[in-house]
Amino acid sequence: MVDKNEVKGAAKEMGGKVKEAAGKAMGDHEMEAKGKVDQVEGKTQKNYGKIKDAVKDQTSRH
Repeated sequence: MVDKNEVKGAAKEMGGKVKEAAGKAMGDHEMEAKGKVDQVEGKTQKNYGKIKDAVKDQTSRH
C-alpha cells in the first residue's frame, strides 16, 4: 500500500522539476532555486512515506 506521503512527495518533487525548468527558461534564478528546494522536500517526504509504509508492513506481520 502506498502511503499518502509518498504521493504528496512525488507531486511536490514533480512540481519542483517544473518550477526549476521554468526558472531556467525565464532566466529567473530565484524560481530555479525554489524548484530545487521543492524537489528535495518532495524526495524527503516521499522517502518518509516509504519508510513509514515499510515499518507498518513489518509491524503488522508480527
